[in-house]
Amino acid sequence: MTMVAAAEALAFWLREPGRGEIRPAGLRAPGPGDVRVRTLRSGVSRGTETLVFRGGVPPDQYSAMRAPFQEGDFPGPVKYGYLNVGVVEQGPRELNGRTVFCLYPHQTSYVVPAHAVAVVPDDVPPERAVLAGTVETAVNALWDAAPLIGDRITVVGAGMVGCCVARLLTRLPATQVNLVDVDISRADVATALGVGFTLPSDAADGRDLVVHTSATSEGLQQSLDLLAPEGTVVDLSWYGDAVVQLSLGGSFHSSRLGIRASQVGAVSAARRSRRSAPERLTLALDLLRDPTFDALITGTSRFEELPDLMARLADGTLPALCHTLTYGEG
Repeated sequence: MTMVAAAEALAFWLREPGRGEIRPAGLRAPGPGDVRVRTLRSGVSRGTETLVFRGGVPPDQYSAMRAPFQEGDFPGPVKYGYLNVGVVEQGPRELNGRTVFCLYPHQTSYVVPAHAVAVVPDDVPPERAVLAGTVETAVNALWDAAPLIGDRITVVGAGMVGCCVARLLTRLPATQVNLVDVDISRADVATALGVGFTLPSDAADGRDLVVHTSATSEGLQQSLDLLAPEGTVVDLSWYGDAVVQLSLGGSFHSSRLGIRASQVGAVSAARRSRRSAPERLTLALDLLRDPTFDALITGTSRFEELPDLMARLADGTLPALCHTLTYGEG
C-alpha cells in the first residue's frame, strides 16, 4: 500500500480504556475505484462509543463489534467510530465535490472505496447527516418490529436510537407513540419529535409493541411489563459486558410475551431478499430531509477536543444525545 506523506491526516485513537489521543494518519494514494474525503462533521454514537472507550466490549464480541473501517483491536489501541460526513475531493466524476456519509471513524480525511460512501441529499446539512447510521438502525428495527396502523407503542430509552425510532413511528397513521426515560429533560426532545413522554413510574401498560433502547436491566424489565398479552419487546440495546437480570415469574409466561433482538449489522430478515444495506442507508439519508431530527444534535465541539470530550461523555459529566465534531472550516 503506497503511503503519501504529504496527504497525512489526523485521527482519534483510544490508546487504552479511558484514554484517547489524536494521532497522525497516513493516507494511501486513491486508486481508480476510490474516493478521498475531507471530513466536515462526525458524530459520537454515545452508547456504543462510550462503551468502547471504557473497555466494555466482551472478548467474545471483539469480532462482531468491529466497525467497518476500524484499525487496531479491542480493548485498545483502537480507532473506532462510524458517523462521518465529508466532501469528496478526489474520485469518480459523479462524486467529486459531493457531500457523502461514510461509516468511518473520527479522522480529518481518509481514502475508501467509492462504494463505501453514500451521497447526502442537497437539502440535508452535514450536521444532521451524521445521524444517518442511527436512523438506519431505526429503519432496520422497524422492519423487524413490523408495527401496524393504530398501534399503541412505547419506546423505552430516549437516547439517539430511541428518539430516531420514535420519530419514524410518527409517520405511521393513528399510532400512539410514547417515549419513556428516567431523564425528565428528554421531555423537551420528545415534544420536538411529536411524541409523548413519561417517566418510568407513569408509563402506561397494555402496549401493542415496545421498543427497548436503554441498555439497562431495569429498562428491559419495564418494557416487558408494559406489553399487552402476546406482545413482543424489540430490543436494540447493546449491553457489552453488563449482566442483564430479569424477573420472568410474573406475566411473561402466562401472557406469552416475547423478546426479540434487532441489530443493524445485517438487513432485517423481513427485507433481506429485497433490500441491500446500501439501499437501507440511502433510505435513512432520505428520511433525514425531516428537520425535526435536528432536535437530536445537542452539542458541538472541535475534533481536537475529542480526547477530553469522550472522557466526559463516558463518565456522564457531559450529557448528550448526539454530540458532533467540526473539522477546520467544516
